[in-house]
Amino acid sequence: MIAMSDAYPVTPPPTQDELPWEDDQNMESERHRLQMELLIETLQPWLRQRTGGGYVGGNMFVYFSLAQIRRQDFRGPDVFVVLDVPPGERKCWVVWEEGKGPDVVIELLSASTAEDDKTRKKQVYQSQLRAAEYYWYDPFEPEDFAGFAMQAGSYVPLQPDAGGDLHSPTLGLRLTRRAGSYRGTEAVWLRWLDDEDRVLPSSEELAVSAEQRADSAEQRADSAEQRADSAEQRAAVERERAERLVARLRALGVDPEADS
Repeated sequence: MIAMSDAYPVTPPPTQDELPWEDDQNMESERHRLQMELLIETLQPWLRQRTGGGYVGGNMFVYFSLAQIRRQDFRGPDVFVVLDVPPGERKCWVVWEEGKGPDVVIELLSASTAEDDKTRKKQVYQSQLRAAEYYWYDPFEPEDFAGFAMQAGSYVPLQPDAGGDLHSPTLGLRLTRRAGSYRGTEAVWLRWLDDEDRVLPSSEELAVSAEQRADSAEQRADSAEQRADSAEQRAAVERERAERLVARLRALGVDPEADS
């Protein structure tokens, strides 16, 4: 009798090492690339500290279906976040290998991709990838910013708060727009805000903050030294005054050290 597995061998699905993980497409502009890196860089430390951990990546293939074909497969989002998975390098994200797909997806719009990001890709994220949340943002047109959360199998728009920020129910963070400089480029950047309204800092901002704290510590030390010098000067003045008083008393025939 022939075993069923011998008669009908099962081919295991491909792993990330066997799937294509690069192509010749590039980001639309340097600002798009910087925005992607800023979102990823600032979220990584937060994920490391989070119970359960997680992974954040971007601009890489996301494989969610064995029916995907190389020439038709779906290039992954600009930024995506997966909770409760171990950290570590990935060549691509393979849902059947990792055990789950992205929880949060962000696309960075451009003139050439906006229509596709708002229609076809949104439908893919909703119906095939089933990401819990989807956001889009245009780094050159900051007002073009929207978010959606999954409800009963469909995306429902997230309503901005009074400051125009969008709250992520999955992450417990907010996405906000802040003007500033990142790696020498001035722009309005999409940033993460924690539950205490603090922007998750970049390594550049952490370095500046550390330098400012060092400068502040040095200033406090200088101030303490100046206060010590001032106290020493006051003490010297008081000693000189006391010595003059003793000299006058002695000139008058009074011994200031005699018992009264």
